[in-house]
This record gives sequence, structure tokens and C-alpha cells, in this order.
Amino acid sequence: MIDLMLQYKLFLIPIIVIFCAQMMKFARLSYKYEFKWDNIFDPGHFPSAHSAFVTSLVVVIGYYENITSGVFAVAACFAFITIYDAMRVRMQIGIQGKTLNRLVKEIDDIDSKTFPRLKEHVGHFANEVAGGIGVGIILSITLIWIIEFYL
Repeated sequence: MIDLMLQYKLFLIPIIVIFCAQMMKFARLSYKYEFKWDNIFDPGHFPSAHSAFVTSLVVVIGYYENITSGVFAVAACFAFITIYDAMRVRMQIGIQGKTLNRLVKEIDDIDSKTFPRLKEHVGHFANEVAGGIGVGIILSITLIWIIEFYL
């Protein structure tokens, strides 16, 4: 089993990192607001699980494949696009959701089933993305260290 896991470490380490980041977010949201199972899949908030995942991918590929490889360059480009999307594109979706919710609220005779409330925190603030990047780096290095020195 360990041998199989070691063969797929470039895949498994980022998967473990995104799972841990999402569980950190779930625990934080449950503590700060209220416990809801929906919080497991909630977009936005701290830390950015997507940023943690792509950062982990870059770290793992950089370590095992070398930072001069083409695969590393592709992973880095993928990371930049994902992080940009999390901070800019999805943040704009949240701003639009907030505006639409305000407009729908101002209309008196509107059916809430026809126009359900939109999520307002879909993207990430810079500190949430930075937290995801930090989680990705720290957990990836820790997992690489465990694999290299203990397995």
C-alpha cells in the first residue's frame, strides 16, 4: 500500500493538502458562525483551498521534477490562473450577487422562490489567498519531508 502511495505522491500530496485546507475552512466557519454541513463545500473564506492545492502542485513538481522542467512551468501557469480566478473573477461574482440581492430586496411584490438569495462571498480576499498559499507550501514541504525521511 505504501509503495502504491509513493508512486502517486505527485498526485496524493496536493489532494491531501486541499482536503486539509477545506477542513480548516470548515472548522473555522463552524466555530465563527454555526455548525452546518454545507460549510464543507462553501466557496470563498479562509484559507483558499484552490490556492493551497495549486501551490502544493507547484511545490511537489518543483521538488520531484525540478524547477527547470516544462511540467513545473505548466503547473506554475495553472497556479497563477487559478489564484487570479479566485481573487478577481469570483470576487466580482460575489459583488454582483450582493448588488442583485439588494435590488431584489427593494422590490416589494417579488417571489423569493423565483429569485432566491445569491451567495455573496464566492471569491477570496488577498489574505485568504495568501493563507491558502501558505497552507499549500507548509503542508507540502511537511508531507515531502515525511515521505523522504520516514517512508
